[in-house]
Amino acid sequence: MSAERINLLDFSKPNIKTLHLTWFAFFITFVVWFNHAPLLAFMKEAFDLTSQQVKALMILNVALTIPARIVIGILVDKFGPRLIYSGLLILCSFACFGFAFADSYEQLALFRFLMGFTGAGFVIGIRMVGEWFSAKQVGLAEGIYGGWGNFGSAAAAMSLPTLAMLYGGDNGWRYAIASTGALAFVYGFIYYWNARNTPKGSTYFKPKKSGGLEVTSWRDFYFLLAMNIPMYIALSVLAWKLSPTNLNLISDTFVNSIYLGLVVLFIFQTWSIYNVNKENLTSGVPEMMRYKFKQVAILDWAYFVTFGSELAVVSMLPLFFMETFELDAVKAGMLASGFAFMNLLARPTGGFLSDKFGRKQSLMVLIAGLAAGYLLLSQIDSTWNIWLAVASTMLCSFFVQAGEGAVFAMVPLVQRRMTGQIAGMAGAYGNVGAVTFLTVLSFVDASQFFMVIAGAAGICFVLTTFLEEPSGQMVEILPDGSVQLIDAH
Repeated sequence: MSAERINLLDFSKPNIKTLHLTWFAFFITFVVWFNHAPLLAFMKEAFDLTSQQVKALMILNVALTIPARIVIGILVDKFGPRLIYSGLLILCSFACFGFAFADSYEQLALFRFLMGFTGAGFVIGIRMVGEWFSAKQVGLAEGIYGGWGNFGSAAAAMSLPTLAMLYGGDNGWRYAIASTGALAFVYGFIYYWNARNTPKGSTYFKPKKSGGLEVTSWRDFYFLLAMNIPMYIALSVLAWKLSPTNLNLISDTFVNSIYLGLVVLFIFQTWSIYNVNKENLTSGVPEMMRYKFKQVAILDWAYFVTFGSELAVVSMLPLFFMETFELDAVKAGMLASGFAFMNLLARPTGGFLSDKFGRKQSLMVLIAGLAAGYLLLSQIDSTWNIWLAVASTMLCSFFVQAGEGAVFAMVPLVQRRMTGQIAGMAGAYGNVGAVTFLTVLSFVDASQFFMVIAGAAGICFVLTTFLEEPSGQMVEILPDGSVQLIDAH
């Protein structure tokens, strides 16, 4: 397998223009999604929040993204990334304004929950970039998209505390957050005016039916249903965390209503998936059109560990540096941004390694490095030299984000017409990981938190040994019902 270079300065090429337009859209969604993390100290003072209330905001921030990425994946495959990305940017700006000017903790919590939908933006660009780059370049291109986009959380950590201080006064943090919403609103229109779903003359492949992921055997059908369960468990855990038993933000009646709603939603989703796959399951699928759902499942768990841990760590790291090394909010935010800063280099590197040395082998090496990195972070305490602690977080984050790049170097090669849905499910598992790890953090200290992630990475390493390298050609269905072979390399 050989990787091809990408000249990012050649703006005369439509695919390069599309890549830049799309990574910046993703960048903005991450700035908006994580605009709270470096400003938690200001919010804690303004609303006199307890530590448990702060942790609840962290969990709320990633909760809605779980179902949102599934929904967005379906919408992208059906309507195309141009319309969906533009719409998401514009809609998320209003939730951002609501959060910025909330006047109670209940309002903060509600709008933080709604802003979790912003995190679904990542899925959209995976489909867009996959349409514009060949398979020999797609790993690197997706890595650039993901890495530069994910850098938005680091940009927020580095800039927003300073911006809040420049605005001045007790409401400086509010204006800083509102500024990110204004940026998202404006760019939503810019993206719609300048982006296209596919290169000129190319076909935008769509699933035969919408409402659920297509599978090609009864075994994979049941496997898919089983893989949906952890997402519902994660949402149930969130409801439990907000119940009177824990944070007492919602009543027992409301919690029970959420549990009932999740059961009904699971039944409805199961029925939708069956309807989408009824023809495949009863009539069978030709061998050449089959794919193995286990490929999707393993990539889901790999993203659970990689992106899930990144979301959790990015949410807690500024406060961890403040408390461990007795720093102010600005310094802690700047130093903690090193974890997400590595996205600029690491995620494209993970995609490049996957293009160059193979999908499976690259992912296994990076997952092993991730486990070792979190074991190192578990040893950090106040006796450490602060710059050594920062260097350790950046080393760990390299493997975390390179692993993310390796995961999504493979996602577009599973089944092109369903790339949005496959990316949506993998992305949702990233948020399941974040909810899981942040819930663990609410019960243990930071050292134990990092060790739990390292253990999860060890399990994931074993799972990746069952991954299969993409080979041969994918079969895609044209709008007229005929089939076309697509090179999977």
